[in-house]
Amino acid sequence: MSSEDFITELFCRIDHAMAGVKKHSQANLYPSEIVTLGFLFAIKGVGDRAFYRWVKHDLRRLFPKVPDRTRRFRLCAVHQDWTNRFLAAPTILSVTDS
Repeated sequence: MSSEDFITELFCRIDHAMAGVKKHSQANLYPSEIVTLGFLFAIKGVGDRAFYRWVKHDLRRLFPKVPDRTRRFRLCAVHQDWTNRFLAAPTILSVTDS
């Protein structure tokens, strides 16, 4: 599976889970795009500048309206509550383990 196929599959799953979240009228990115970029940042595990260069260079076709680096990271910080719907539900084992 290529990285583009993985990102497309990840985006489709996130978009399906976030069907009820509306896009702001002045926003360039849909909420599912913001969350997908946040997930990719967490998975990639590099610094913010290196990640932004990777997105601008390699993922321009998938995310054509990506904002500048600082604005994108502010979006992820402001909307981090959107990612809570993707966390696993707590269980007895996970509570006991922590």
